[in-house]
Amino acid sequence: MDAAQRDEILMRYREHAQRFQTVAARRAPATELIEFPSGAAASEPEHAPTAREIEVLQLVSEGLVNREIGDRLYLSEETVKSHVRHLLAKLQARSRAHAVAVGFRRGLLT
Repeated sequence: MDAAQRDEILMRYREHAQRFQTVAARRAPATELIEFPSGAAASEPEHAPTAREIEVLQLVSEGLVNREIGDRLYLSEETVKSHVRHLLAKLQARSRAHAVAVGFRRGLLT
């Protein structure tokens, strides 16, 4: 993947992030939409992403699919899926593209 392709992908992720923010601004916060039993609150992410999860996020930001990420990091495809699931939860992201956008905003990606 050359620099122009990477820049194009990053631009698309940033555009997606902007769309997510626009839609989210029009919606009520999730805690107002969900009624939790016995006064429980929505759970906050307990942990920051691990170094390995950030490696996976970096490769996701480069446009790689799970199999390609696994090949690069010598992981099984299932392990990569697990890392992506944990990233989505920890970053409170709705998709891989949203996770990348959140990663850039939080300074996890360069």
